[in-house]
Amino acid sequence: MDHTQPHPELYNAPWTADDFNGMPYRSLGRSGLRVSNVGLGTWKFGHPTTGDGARVDERTAFQIFDRAIELGVTFWDTANRYNAASGNSERVIGQWLVANPDQRRNVVIATKVFGGMDGRTPNHSRLSRTNILESVYACLERLQVDTIDLLYFHAYDSTTPIEESLIAVEDLVRQDVVRYFGVSNFSLSHLRAYREVEATLSVRSRMVAIQNQYDIVNGESDRQPGVLAYAASERISFVAWSPLALGLLTERYLDLAKVGQGDRLYDEGTLQQATSAVAMAKLHRLAGLSHEWGLQLSQLALAYMLALPGMGPVIPAVSSVTQLESNAAAGKVVLSTEQMQRVRDSVHDSLEQSS
Repeated sequence: MDHTQPHPELYNAPWTADDFNGMPYRSLGRSGLRVSNVGLGTWKFGHPTTGDGARVDERTAFQIFDRAIELGVTFWDTANRYNAASGNSERVIGQWLVANPDQRRNVVIATKVFGGMDGRTPNHSRLSRTNILESVYACLERLQVDTIDLLYFHAYDSTTPIEESLIAVEDLVRQDVVRYFGVSNFSLSHLRAYREVEATLSVRSRMVAIQNQYDIVNGESDRQPGVLAYAASERISFVAWSPLALGLLTERYLDLAKVGQGDRLYDEGTLQQATSAVAMAKLHRLAGLSHEWGLQLSQLALAYMLALPGMGPVIPAVSSVTQLESNAAAGKVVLSTEQMQRVRDSVHDSLEQSS
């Protein structure tokens, strides 16, 4: 968009805004950056015909991106290693941005670096200064952007001094190549170690988000318990990956006899593990509540999570525009205190484990 010339469609813009196209926004951690309540996970966006393991091709992805803007779903999550370390998730986003340059300012792009990418030597992975900078520059090329809005470290690196990693982030922020910083798959001890080092550096490298596993059936990962509570106390946004438990928290899994090829848990060989008797009992209790309240099961799950202390935006993945529309509707649902309690009672054992 040419900012030097007036655009009539932008006349009378509001002085400030708390939503976009009807989608409420929330602050990301302590920062001034605002993100849509419901975002978009692009883990399986790519080029399936190349064998990268993607489930959403470029044509469908573009339809999803177009509709996401219309719905105000503007927090898009990716990573350099998604889809067999091909970089194709980033590439598809970049191709859409090139086709829609006027939308770049509307979209908040989050990506991640850590794992082996763009090469096979030991220096092509982990969180050395070299790998962080080279990985970020490669992300920029694939995304075809000048700046990454939110950069995550995809995992904790015990082999590189924390100072080295964080100073690399500071330098990237100083160059305006990265705007904000977060971490992913970190435990409480990892977070505390980072926070100690952060206090000795400038505010440029202060983390605003933690992306870890969480869904209302399974709670937090057994490897990273207590992080949600820590995020709430430190005012860092907890961004849950796979908030719908890889699709389990959708209507399709209520009748396992109908699940087969094409369903993600079935295709990935994790159906039996994900659908234990305990998990299915919780699923059916939650489905009963969602139907009572006129919601879809997935909408109830997302709306509940959005009300949890410390929770930031949710970033469910989708494979169709219909799924996107359902998820977006959840971003506007506000559950009452009584409803929140009934959800807790339905899954109380998993929530107790993660508290």
